[in-house]
Amino acid sequence: MKSNNNNILITGGAGYIGSHVCHLLIDQGYKVTCIDNLITGNKELLPKEVILKEFDIAEEEKVSNLIKSNNFDLVMHFAGLIRVDESVKEPEKYREYNYTKAKTFLKTCFENNLKKIIFSSTAAIYGNPTKEIVSEEDPLEPLNPYASSKLELENFIKFSSKEFNSKYIILRYFNVAGADSKMRTGLISKFSSHLIKVASEAAVGKRDKVIINGDDYDTKDGTAVRDYIHVSDLANIHLISARHLIDNGQSDIFNCGYGKGFSVKEVLNNFNEILDNKINYELGPRRPGDSKLVVANADKFKKTFSWIPKHNDLKLILKSAYEWEKKLKNNFH
Repeated sequence: MKSNNNNILITGGAGYIGSHVCHLLIDQGYKVTCIDNLITGNKELLPKEVILKEFDIAEEEKVSNLIKSNNFDLVMHFAGLIRVDESVKEPEKYREYNYTKAKTFLKTCFENNLKKIIFSSTAAIYGNPTKEIVSEEDPLEPLNPYASSKLELENFIKFSSKEFNSKYIILRYFNVAGADSKMRTGLISKFSSHLIKVASEAAVGKRDKVIINGDDYDTKDGTAVRDYIHVSDLANIHLISARHLIDNGQSDIFNCGYGKGFSVKEVLNNFNEILDNKINYELGPRRPGDSKLVVANADKFKKTFSWIPKHNDLKLILKSAYEWEKKLKNNFH
């Protein structure tokens, strides 16, 4: 194992993306402490080397004491609620968790001289873009409370950087999918609405079918189009961003995707090409708050850091998601 002296604080590290980042950081020799209340996280997903603190990010005294007793170089903030459909029904809950509590946590960090942050934002803040591929400078028009709560925190991070002299990297995730190649972690969710997760569950027999949410969008085949990025490439983006800030790099905002869109039907058809037992799917109504097409202009990150993704292959993403789902069905937990 590599070794270095950098010490990273992570919120929500026992979740899907956070746990992949924890594994990568440990693989790279970083010291990692994770705050996670485990409401949606699973501590089994964390590497044994991670120090887990099981409390809420808005518990100011506990957070403050933790920061004072550690010399953290950087904080990565993953914690939050992520379901668009639920946010439409419970907007106040989403604002409380994704903005109010997160703001309290970050203020506590800044006041205790932890002033370098990587924040998990979302492409959902672009809403329904007027052009097919969106860049970081494009208008931000959230269509649902989940996206609004993420944009509010983005703005807080940007504005507070002047007050606290903090530095940030904001990463706007497009659709994250797939699983760790060593199958150490992956997506565990009782209520996932993520297409590739739902399709993987259908592929292993946990569901009898997949519902396509609308086929009357103004897209190539009428179904919604998304830019899928492999979670391991996204983890690598966090590692590169962390090194940048630790080396006193400047604040910035980056899209995280591959720049290629696949429709719901294309994803399901690609999945069926690699499966023995085909997935059944049927048509359902649109979901409130869904965008028709969200594809990243991901050139900025690639150019800034000379980054080349290693997993830019839809079938590779689908295979790893399917293998993880088989593991969950057979022997995880």
